[in-house]
Amino acid sequence: MITLTVKVETLLDRSEKNMGSGIHPIVKESALEMVKRAYKEGIFVQISAGYRSMYEQAKLYGQGRLGYSYGGLNYSDLSKPIVTYAMPGQSYHNYGLAIDYFIVSDDGKNALWTVEAKWRRAAAIGKSLGFTWGGDWSIFKDYPHLEMTGGLSYSQLISGVKPILISKVNGTPPPKTEVELPDIEEEMPPKDSGNQTIKTIQSTLNRRYQAKIDVDGFYGPNTKRALIKGYQTELNKQYGAKLNVDGVWGPRTRDASPNVREGAEGNITYILQAALYLEGFNPRGIDGIFGSGTELAVKAYQRSAGISADGIVGENTFSKLFG
Repeated sequence: MITLTVKVETLLDRSEKNMGSGIHPIVKESALEMVKRAYKEGIFVQISAGYRSMYEQAKLYGQGRLGYSYGGLNYSDLSKPIVTYAMPGQSYHNYGLAIDYFIVSDDGKNALWTVEAKWRRAAAIGKSLGFTWGGDWSIFKDYPHLEMTGGLSYSQLISGVKPILISKVNGTPPPKTEVELPDIEEEMPPKDSGNQTIKTIQSTLNRRYQAKIDVDGFYGPNTKRALIKGYQTELNKQYGAKLNVDGVWGPRTRDASPNVREGAEGNITYILQAALYLEGFNPRGIDGIFGSGTELAVKAYQRSAGISADGIVGENTFSKLFG
């Protein structure tokens, strides 16, 4: 008996439908790109959920809870177990900034929920595209969950603040596997189609540190390496660290990292803000001044990285950003 392999178009169609019309366009674009990249590696990913309305969130939250109501409607449902601790407005799904995924069988007919190598590889591809993976959380691991928050809290989103998300679809290659895959040539976008803030960061790195990177508006490995070189240069200049300025994150660079907190000013703070922005956490200004917007972005990043969200950037936070 011959088993037919599910087509990538089928997975994309199902995924797009399941994400709903309220999904953020960059989240949607990145999710579909994850499906495509995984498919090229023989991993069949399907997005199972995306945007969720407040009332849909209330329905989920009401499962297993007595007397729960929202918007004047009763959502209590004791016939089902508790499945979430997020009330309406307390899930990034409610703002179109999160998706859930699973792996399907080769024929596309069955969902495979065992978290194994393919699940983790799909998550790695998602993370390379700017998602934060729930499987990395330290307290409650949510393996199907991927999100892009733009560094915003629920209270900010509820108040109407709009996230600024950065597409990495054309600017970031998939992470390498243990077995090298053949290079796949893809048509790159024109140079003037990239993110303007990233272009400014790249220009600043070229001017301050002679980085000699393309000012194309996309966050790739060359820009990250240039950012680390700038950081190493500042550690040598300000702290006498005597590091090799090679753009490689290692134990000597990590150990030389200072603690940077609200009120700090200067080039290291600028590099921190740039790194946060490039990872999708907008500090509300890349100006070398560690203000409240930077602190919010730091805390959001720390939560996503599974480390203490104290707003102080030391060797652990720098290691997550640059390692």
